[in-house]
Amino acid sequence: MSLRNEFSVVRASSRMAIAAALMTAAFPAVAQDTAAEAADPAEGASTDAGTIVVTGFRASLQNAINQKRNAEQIVESISAEDIGKLPDASIAESIARLPGLTSQRVNGRSNSIAIRGFAPDFSTTLLNGREQTSTGDNRAVEYDQYPSEVVSGVNVYKTPMASLVGQGLSGTVDMRTIRPLETGKRIISFGARGTYADLGKLNAGSNDKGYRLTGTYVDQFANDTIGIALGASYIDEPYQIQEFNAWGYADTLDGNRVIGGSKSYVTSTNLKRLGLNGTLQWKPTPNLTTTLDAFYSDFKDDQIKRGIELPLYQDPDTVTLANATVDNGLVTGGTFNGVKGVVRNDVFQRHAKLYSFGWNTKWEGDDGWNAFFDVSYSKTDRSELNIESLAGTGRNTVGALDSIGFSMSDRGAVFRPGLNYGDYGSILLTSPQGWGGDQTAVDGTRIRNGQDGYYNDRHIKDELWQYRVEVAHEFESGALHSVQVGWNYTNRSKTLVPEEYFLGLAANTDGLTSVAIPAEYRLKGETQLNYLGLGPVVSYDPLALVRDGIYNRVANPYGDVVVKSYAIRERLMTAYVQGNLDAELGSAHLTGNFGVQAQWTDQNSVGASAILLQPPVNPNGSPNIGGLRRNVSVDYLDVLPSLNLSLRFPSETVIRFAAAREIIRPRLDDMRASEKFDYTLTGGVAQVTGEAGNPYLRPWRANALDLTFEQYFGGKGVIAAQFFWKDLKSYIYNNQSTVPTDSLALQDPGNGVVLSPTAQYTIPINGKGGKLYGVEIATTLPFETFLPALEGFGVTGSVAYTKSKIQATPDSPTGDLPGYSKWVANGTAYFEKWGFNARGSVRYRSTFLGEVSGFAANRVRRRAASETIVDAQIGYDFQPGSALEGLSLYIQGQNLTDAPFVTTNPGDSREVIDYQRYGRRFLAGFTYKF
Repeated sequence: MSLRNEFSVVRASSRMAIAAALMTAAFPAVAQDTAAEAADPAEGASTDAGTIVVTGFRASLQNAINQKRNAEQIVESISAEDIGKLPDASIAESIARLPGLTSQRVNGRSNSIAIRGFAPDFSTTLLNGREQTSTGDNRAVEYDQYPSEVVSGVNVYKTPMASLVGQGLSGTVDMRTIRPLETGKRIISFGARGTYADLGKLNAGSNDKGYRLTGTYVDQFANDTIGIALGASYIDEPYQIQEFNAWGYADTLDGNRVIGGSKSYVTSTNLKRLGLNGTLQWKPTPNLTTTLDAFYSDFKDDQIKRGIELPLYQDPDTVTLANATVDNGLVTGGTFNGVKGVVRNDVFQRHAKLYSFGWNTKWEGDDGWNAFFDVSYSKTDRSELNIESLAGTGRNTVGALDSIGFSMSDRGAVFRPGLNYGDYGSILLTSPQGWGGDQTAVDGTRIRNGQDGYYNDRHIKDELWQYRVEVAHEFESGALHSVQVGWNYTNRSKTLVPEEYFLGLAANTDGLTSVAIPAEYRLKGETQLNYLGLGPVVSYDPLALVRDGIYNRVANPYGDVVVKSYAIRERLMTAYVQGNLDAELGSAHLTGNFGVQAQWTDQNSVGASAILLQPPVNPNGSPNIGGLRRNVSVDYLDVLPSLNLSLRFPSETVIRFAAAREIIRPRLDDMRASEKFDYTLTGGVAQVTGEAGNPYLRPWRANALDLTFEQYFGGKGVIAAQFFWKDLKSYIYNNQSTVPTDSLALQDPGNGVVLSPTAQYTIPINGKGGKLYGVEIATTLPFETFLPALEGFGVTGSVAYTKSKIQATPDSPTGDLPGYSKWVANGTAYFEKWGFNARGSVRYRSTFLGEVSGFAANRVRRRAASETIVDAQIGYDFQPGSALEGLSLYIQGQNLTDAPFVTTNPGDSREVIDYQRYGRRFLAGFTYKF
């Protein structure tokens, strides 16, 4: 970029860094090129003789500090400490250490990020500046899809600006891959690591050890006019989980609370993921650069869950409670008599393939004119298979009952059963509770006297095209340094199609038969539930039983299956103009930007309308459902002004102010056009209840202010205080209201049945918002800044406090905002010198409303307890001149305190709903670069 002649060389260097920071957000795919050229080098990074080269974690921190200092937005950054290696095992774990950010663990690993007290749905994720499809049901990107080894850095923008397309309401996460021409040298690196889960092999046939392989190649050709970067990562690692889950808690006859039922498992996960990325750059002239990016991920998460479901006091007419001990209204122990346990062998397989391609061409003229064109494509294909398989002592009312003692603790319930649930002679394939009753498919296939399992296969396709063009001009004088004008068009479509079946034993032709588990399907070894006191459970392969015809599949005809599906298409056209400021104010330097986005949205949703009669009235006994198709299109306009100002003082103090209008589009499942109505027949009158998505939903919208004070220490350290305030003008929540039935598109139930005059109707709506504000204190301090004798030692960390005055529903407390933690803190202490490196990290978040998934993949929100996660790493990098130069060895320990994930009933924290123990993980490996 050209610089104005009237400024000194020192000021020109500063301006170039600022311009590079602007391009980081404004120029997708190639923005990192200029940023790499312009960013101040890390202190001590010179390669002159006698100079110490700062590398590894210290260099990563210094690069992140320089990125933060030079940026024109309020931004947090992480930088790879070396090619192909980030400080944590996953991108999500690294991002979760940034100020004001945290994560929720799923199956023992971090895969989603909450920013400033908002759930992942309120942020967006970019790859090289481009919007991405997601492997989840909605918009939020699940970060375990992206190998950390193929990412060179991450920027988290907490404030928007007009030229940042695809911005979120709480923040925007932009993952960056390597730019080969700016690397400036050939790099070949590879690495491997082994993993051990200390909970052991919980399920028969599972693993407790795994591995990861990585490789990176970067090179330049044709006099550094062509560059190529290739990266690959393959992971095959296990995760082991001990789960306690309570159905809920019921009132006893004397008014005390007691556990109503338990559904607890040991879960073994085998995660396999192949990640590939490549970048090709061509710079035929100094002014023209074209870049082609490609990313591919093949993700397989296969789980087996084995446990026992115990219907307890939910049905006091069948199960009785004796010898109860009570503590302040909670039954803490006793014996349940008449229990009919259900042994579960469940399969969960989640497979996803993600494709991402982008092509960018930019022109940087010598006359101050710059332009770029960018086109990108992202696609995700995902399938999610859930299989329930049930076993017990006999079908429905047949079979032995159990007397089970129990005692409560802060980990849930521990049981003392009278039966052996690992005995293949007495535990049979059957429907122990008779759940589901008789089922008849349209083709006449029947299940009698209870389903023996369930089969749920969900298919999700997500596709996104994005086109963008921008022209910018720099001015030779004046406070207005440059102007950017751009246009972006995004076309996204996402569909979800569920296929659900009841499973019935092929041998159960008379409605009475139970079947011994065939010997060829029994697994070697035992699955133990000793942590629950339940002992062993029978272990077999339910997927093979379906495949080989032991089970018949009977299509689920109920309307609630149809309405889970959706097909949503969004077309967004965004035009923007942004002015960039650069002026002297006395001894201070003012930079920043102001601008506006105009975003036109055209959204379309297709779904089904289904009706369920209870009891069924059609001849074959199956539900009477309607099949109306809904197709709804709406369009609207959002105008999004933004302002970012940074006042930079010679003392290395930076004061920032930002103001903006922010939006995030609704969850996709909330936008579905599907609706379901239940008709409950009472004396010839159909009482109507209904629920639906809302294809007319508008985005969440907020006005936001930010004020930040930053003090830097020679490019090595920083202390920052960030204050933020958001006023949500709308919030989407499920609203239940009474509406006239003649206002709804209802089918005639027929058979002389009359509709009730009103219906209870639940639908997501744009309701009243609220305010959310807080402060984040962050620091990175190398101790050598104050005491040279402590060179190599340092700390980095942050504390964030967020206050919510937003009600997720009109009747809920303000603390029930999904993903919201009042306190979030993290810290890392490190030592790095002479090739040795060691660091310990801790992450804390206070209680929050977590989101867990049920069997049918429906989202369930539960109050999660606070948690503290402790990790550590030690390693050694062989020094230049040694025979093993380029080799790095390391050992990592994750979740060293074995912190669980816990949810409880809001009324009494002693009423534990979920207690999931993930155990500790130990990793050892190496990387080698030459």
